Amino acid sequence: MKPAINLLFLFFLGISAGFSQNTATGFIYRDINQNNKKEKGETGIEKVAVSNGREVVLSDKDGKYEIPVGDDNIIFVVKPSGYSLPVNADNQPQFYYTHKTNGSPELNYPGVSPTGKLPKSIDFGLIPDTLTENFTMLVFGDPQPYTRKEVDFFYRGIIKEVEGIDEVSFGLSLGDLVGDDLELFQPYRDAVKAVGVPWYNVMGNHDMNFDVKADSLSDETFERHFGPANYSFNHGKVHFIVLDDILYPDPRDGDGYWGGFREDQLTFVKNDLKYVPKDHLIVLAFHIPLKEGEFGDSFRDSDREKLFGLLKEYPQTLSLSAHTHIQNQDFFGPEDGWKQGRKHHEYNVGTTSGDWYGGHFNEAGVPVSTMRDGTPKGYAFLSFKGNQYSVRYKVAGQPEDYQLNLYAPKVVPQNEWLSARLVVNFFMGSEQDSVLYRIDQEEWKSMDFVSTYDPSYIYMMQEWDFADELLPGKRPSNPSESTHLWMGSLNNNLVEGIHTIEVKATDMFGQEHRATKEYRIVKRNEND
Repeated sequence: MKPAINLLFLFFLGISAGFSQNTATGFIYRDINQNNKKEKGETGIEKVAVSNGREVVLSDKDGKYEIPVGDDNIIFVVKPSGYSLPVNADNQPQFYYTHKTNGSPELNYPGVSPTGKLPKSIDFGLIPDTLTENFTMLVFGDPQPYTRKEVDFFYRGIIKEVEGIDEVSFGLSLGDLVGDDLELFQPYRDAVKAVGVPWYNVMGNHDMNFDVKADSLSDETFERHFGPANYSFNHGKVHFIVLDDILYPDPRDGDGYWGGFREDQLTFVKNDLKYVPKDHLIVLAFHIPLKEGEFGDSFRDSDREKLFGLLKEYPQTLSLSAHTHIQNQDFFGPEDGWKQGRKHHEYNVGTTSGDWYGGHFNEAGVPVSTMRDGTPKGYAFLSFKGNQYSVRYKVAGQPEDYQLNLYAPKVVPQNEWLSARLVVNFFMGSEQDSVLYRIDQEEWKSMDFVSTYDPSYIYMMQEWDFADELLPGKRPSNPSESTHLWMGSLNNNLVEGIHTIEVKATDMFGQEHRATKEYRIVKRNEND
């Protein structure tokens, strides 16, 4: 029996050694002179969380931590509020150490080179910063350039508009940083650094190593350029958790990908939340939405339910996603596995690439690229006051107050039956919002929420189908049902001439948005 016992012992020892065969140690300290070296007089910081992507530990009174580590781990500090992180030349926060003893496996796109033995001390310097609970961040959905030319579209169409911005604390891209060609990671980094603020990144399904057989290896090239695909940090009274929610290869049949989480990722979230106060806002950021997509079963239900279970004691939550190349406000209740009375809000952000850089070129030579639900391409500002948040969507190349698109005929016959309608696309809207309209300053009337295609988008798309010659650029994609359209009737029983439509929409944050449009009433000639 003794040999069997020894084999069993070695078996369990091997399981343990696969993740915890070594112990990483180091210090979290105040980097006063910001040279990224722990020097005399730079004191340690206690109770700062450090993770290996699964376990999470706190630094002691001297700033020291210890955490298990295997041959393939990224050790990272969970930035506490009141501190900032050093950034590299590309404005990427430096909060991690990659430990891959033997490096990444051989892949079509290179991963991390061998790092060798574990250093004696892995230290993380934090820069003392003014503690503020009110701040704004910038959010990009799917830059997704497939070529260097499209990287240039991204830079000239989006980055130049926010270059040098001074009103945001940091930025975040919600995945699909590039379009399958991982050699474009560095050109993407070169573009984003021009914004001039620390920039975090989420991994998307077009950022993966496709020549792997295990999901845990699909982020090797991403790790080389951006660090861990799963991490967290604090800012003010907000705790951000960034997750790779693409399961590749698809565990159902090994073909393609599926939205969801591995067990080690959910374990990380569980361990991470142990050290987050219950009154803080939890913001989750991932690529694929938790909401099922328009093309079927896009997310593993059991993983969503497990995640919701981990959040049940946090009354303030928000999820950020992209991927769809449309814009949605989704809400989850008990019927979806949400464990609280107040619904969970997921903001599915419109993309900076819009409709994959399609459509006509604007005056700057950049594709207009309106998305399939009629949302113009753009980006979002998230503003925080304590544990509360609000969102403002900015259409690229348009004034800040362009939040509504009004579709109506330019001219209508007087006093005749009229089938034409006023259709309003409220880009940030949801079914629970209020949209009102009036004509010529008459009494305000409620508009009817509808789920259909945006007629403005259909008109734009069909221009390509009816053209006798090839048009410059790419034909827009086929339309998708919009979740933010409202409809109202037009009054043509008025005097001849120009009449003004006014629309006002109030979003879920109490922000009011207005727009106007004119139409003309003409009396038909009796001989017509």
